[in-house]
Amino acid sequence: MSIAVAFSRAQDGISAPLVTCEVHLSGGLPGTSIVGLPETAVKESRDRVRAAILTAQLDYPARRVTVNLAPADLPKFGGRFDLPIALGIIAANGGLPRDSLAGHEFIGELALTGALRPVIGVLPAVLQAARAGRRIVVPRQNAAEAALVANADVRVADSLLQVCAHLAGRGDLLHAQAAPVTQTTGYEPDLSEVRGQPQARRALEIAAAGSHNLLLVGPPGTGKTMLASRLPGILPAMTEAEALEVAAVRSVAGMGNDSTDWKRRPFRNPHHTASAVALIGGGVNSNECCDALLKGATSVDSGTAKLTVRECSSLKITLLSRRGYGSLSGSTDFGLATTRNHLKWTSRSRSFRLQTSRTLRR
Repeated sequence: MSIAVAFSRAQDGISAPLVTCEVHLSGGLPGTSIVGLPETAVKESRDRVRAAILTAQLDYPARRVTVNLAPADLPKFGGRFDLPIALGIIAANGGLPRDSLAGHEFIGELALTGALRPVIGVLPAVLQAARAGRRIVVPRQNAAEAALVANADVRVADSLLQVCAHLAGRGDLLHAQAAPVTQTTGYEPDLSEVRGQPQARRALEIAAAGSHNLLLVGPPGTGKTMLASRLPGILPAMTEAEALEVAAVRSVAGMGNDSTDWKRRPFRNPHHTASAVALIGGGVNSNECCDALLKGATSVDSGTAKLTVRECSSLKITLLSRRGYGSLSGSTDFGLATTRNHLKWTSRSRSFRLQTSRTLRR
């Protein structure tokens, strides 16, 4: 039976569901078809894969090739499936032992020369592969990011031929090596630069120690935003699990991870005109929830957006509904630091409304 199975991982928000790449060879006119809800980049992989296999001087079957990416109802994006599709075709054609694919997962885009190119969203795939007990093969350019997961068996490769030699027992792929983590020298700006403001400094210390949200109220020009921007410098260090969660968000967003300083807490200071949708996430190409606010801190200065972000901080989770893509959920455990100019309350018809005070009267 001319069928082979390889494993890979899709990208669904900050999760990486398993994708089974099934390749079947049959009689009929030569051609390659890919099914399983592939988008344009995945459909075009048949041309990249064919050229890569022929360039590597391997046999491409002159038969009807059907590639099924299961589950069929999960959308597939990007060029990350090039490598498992190519290996499945080679194995189905007898070029590789089919059982050698069972204990591996493969991610990587193929160049026409057979070289492996990096992809985004590798870190969530490595985390899931480690939980499943499988070895994962990634391009060399993704090695530093993949090596952040300490208990994962990550192998790196430069080309399709190297992976084939490894699976055939004629060579061994190198393990991904993590760069040494350096100690953060300090955040800029730093709270030690602030002179005076003892009550505000005390509030910042309590908020950082207890993971509390913070609201600074005062007249314009008293240093509210200046103080809030110095909150990350006194936050406690992230744990390994927290750092991996933040790194996974950066990975799927294509922001990359600095392996020498990846445990540094993130801080976001959005513009005061940013809308709630811009802060939480949205749009068909949005791959992240609440930006990279996970386990970090953010400074927000907008009424509606402030309430929206506060709700995410209280629930510790955000659910995004995307048209045509279903719903995405993500952890949003972060500290919220907000500022507001001095306000006074006035009563009218048993209801309260806010009026901005131009001067502070005592």
